[in-house]
Amino acid sequence: MTEKESGSVLQFAPFQSAVDEGFWHRLSSLKLNKFGIDESPIPITGFYSPCTNSRVSNHLSLIAESLPPEPSEQSSVTTNVGNRNRCSVPGILYNTNTFEGFHALNKQGLLKAEAQKVWDDIHSGKAEEDCAVLSRFLLISFADLKKWSFHYWFAFPALVLDPPATLVDLRPASQWLSLDEAESLSAACNEWRSSSVTTDVPFFLVSIASNSHATIKHLKEWPSCQQDGNKFLFGFYDPCHLPTNPGWPLRNFLALIRSRWNLEKVCFFCYRENRGFADLSLSLIGEALLSVSQGFPEHKNHICSGWKDTQHVPNAVGWEFNRGKKVPRCISLVQSMDPKRLAISAADLNLKLMRWRALPSLNLNILSASKCLLLGAGTLGCQVARMLMAWGVRKITLLDSGKVAMSNPLRQSLYTLEDCLNGGEFKAIAAVKSLKRIFPAVVLIYTYVLHCQIAITSALGFDSFLVMRHGVGPISTITDFEAQDMKTLAAEMGNFSLIDGDREQRLGCYFCNDVVAPVDSTANRTLDQQCTVTRPGLAPIASALAVELLVGILHHPHGICAKAEFANSTDSSSTEQPLGILPHQVRGSLSQFSQMTLVGHASNSCTACCTTVVSEYRKRGMDFVLQAINHPTYLEDLTGLTELVKSASSFQLDWDNEMDDDDCIEI
Repeated sequence: MTEKESGSVLQFAPFQSAVDEGFWHRLSSLKLNKFGIDESPIPITGFYSPCTNSRVSNHLSLIAESLPPEPSEQSSVTTNVGNRNRCSVPGILYNTNTFEGFHALNKQGLLKAEAQKVWDDIHSGKAEEDCAVLSRFLLISFADLKKWSFHYWFAFPALVLDPPATLVDLRPASQWLSLDEAESLSAACNEWRSSSVTTDVPFFLVSIASNSHATIKHLKEWPSCQQDGNKFLFGFYDPCHLPTNPGWPLRNFLALIRSRWNLEKVCFFCYRENRGFADLSLSLIGEALLSVSQGFPEHKNHICSGWKDTQHVPNAVGWEFNRGKKVPRCISLVQSMDPKRLAISAADLNLKLMRWRALPSLNLNILSASKCLLLGAGTLGCQVARMLMAWGVRKITLLDSGKVAMSNPLRQSLYTLEDCLNGGEFKAIAAVKSLKRIFPAVVLIYTYVLHCQIAITSALGFDSFLVMRHGVGPISTITDFEAQDMKTLAAEMGNFSLIDGDREQRLGCYFCNDVVAPVDSTANRTLDQQCTVTRPGLAPIASALAVELLVGILHHPHGICAKAEFANSTDSSSTEQPLGILPHQVRGSLSQFSQMTLVGHASNSCTACCTTVVSEYRKRGMDFVLQAINHPTYLEDLTGLTELVKSASSFQLDWDNEMDDDDCIEI
């Protein structure tokens, strides 16, 4: 061996495992419904891909699809061929019925049996046809379904090279190759990875011609390539990120190269990626020497080369380390196996991803702690309830005295035909049952309406909608309101005004622009007037905007007191938040596919939020409410709207006196 060829022993970075909870859930289901007490080995599939991060290695992962399908699923099974992020490799699972049986397994014997399969696949030529078998793995486990705990241990069988391979040189691929060679190889790798036929083929040959053109070939093409006179690299998908070591899959690849093709000097290519494309600065190219052994240690008298002897399997290693020790791992899923907790975890995942990737200021706690009262469980109420749950709101109260009619299920998403039978279920009750089926963790509560809470109204026309937030009531600050008792508040009612604590005009409520008091909108009306005649797509749009508006208020630093904001506002005091602006009103039209933001200020004659109405309610309570219900004109008289209407109707223009002959046009 020349001085240049001398080097250190080639060291490999071990494979690491990652098991998705879905794997254990599915294993539990199979154990209960199919396997029973049968401890026969189970064929499973693991998945890995080339390293995609310079700081973190990829793992060999097990997911729910790694296990065989249940009998009822046989017809719907789909293969994983052609998935660039999931190179599939075969594995075997031994799941025992007892913890004692798990510990009693002949671990070395099982490892040697899997190594035998790799050895046989190499010498039969199967590894050249289906190279994934070079990365076979073994998993032993004990599933304690009473405690929902799982003990498990991975092994990644690797044939021991004896004597060990010697590393001559190892550098980033971009330093090993010329610029033209690097560009050509990068393009060839990207093409290989983008093909549905080869994207999940983890071992390959790289042929580099004298003109620097690189071509990637299957392993089975090696015999025909030897006459080309090209430079060859033996490539593999390397899950390791380390700049000083190739990954574990190279071990059995070198065993194949030495025993099958009888090569003593090998240039290997550790293929790694960055954002889905070949990265030759992260990828490595190394040169290794494979010495010839005259037999394995346990067969000293064997006269043939050990790597040519198909009858004697080399030693194997590969049991995974756990925190530096050769011991099993244990995972407890006692909490996550509860369907209700699983539903919560799944629902929260989307919100957490939003916070991680786009909205770091998203406050999940304030959303889950919010209590929402929905007045009406019809077309809008059903949609709003579902949108609230999607945003993480868990406490919802529904108020509706109606029953589910035959015409409702198509437009009102919480109801089905069964809710319409026998006269119809009460909407509030049917909606609660439906929400529980959709998300068991939702808490449907009974509560009372608190003052100075966030109020949002959504209203529909045939093809138009309105979504608005109500302004804060006629009081100086929310803090003062919450801190003082009812008597103090009643005494201060006389000081209420349309100006908030910042001396800005208050935002109006839904009724501030009305000149009449709210009345029964269905009595003495025809069917078309009683029913909401609206385009089907309008309710989901308005409901979604209403919930988005609520989330915006909850995350705004001024909360319910936030000023109205507009798109592209030039107001320097506008405090646009990560969730966007916070308008007062959103009005839209489906016929025009348009939307605009408006602002309406509080009216001192409003039948809902003016000082007079609030003061009377504080003083008289339910008596005031009953009088307002039983006497339709009471609120109008109280707020001065009656006098306003009278004065407006007595005002007339004398059109005749203001016109003369010069104003006339001859037609």
